[in-house]
Amino acid sequence: MKLKIKKIHPDARIPEYAHPGDAGLDLFSVEEAFIEPGCSRLIHTGIAMELPEGTEAQVRPRSGLALKHQVTLLNTPGTIDEGYRGEVCVIMINHGKETFHVTKGMKIAQMVIQHVLRVQVEETEELSSSDRGSGGFGSTGV
Repeated sequence: MKLKIKKIHPDARIPEYAHPGDAGLDLFSVEEAFIEPGCSRLIHTGIAMELPEGTEAQVRPRSGLALKHQVTLLNTPGTIDEGYRGEVCVIMINHGKETFHVTKGMKIAQMVIQHVLRVQVEETEELSSSDRGSGGFGSTGV
């Protein structure tokens, strides 16, 4: 399966797997930016892409940034639909106590390509019963 990537910025890096067997492709920043504590910022990757038919891309945080700097992503996982051809950008947020410096070329997120199941939506008057029923938030205990 092929993922077509177009560089739309001269400093862009093509997403890549860091290790054999990795699920996520690393995404890289094309800009220098500072994210103040408690603030978020849109970070550009300088790439656009054409996803394979029947797939989506999920943009997810990097665990090392979360653990070491308390920096993660808003809207995670962010979904990129198959038909989107604009720039891939990442919404980063700093939950830490110190300003976080995003550098050009830094790994800022990971992108996982997934198959998409399309369903036919059908309105109904009744739903089948289940053991869980309508139990939600916290209904299974701690």
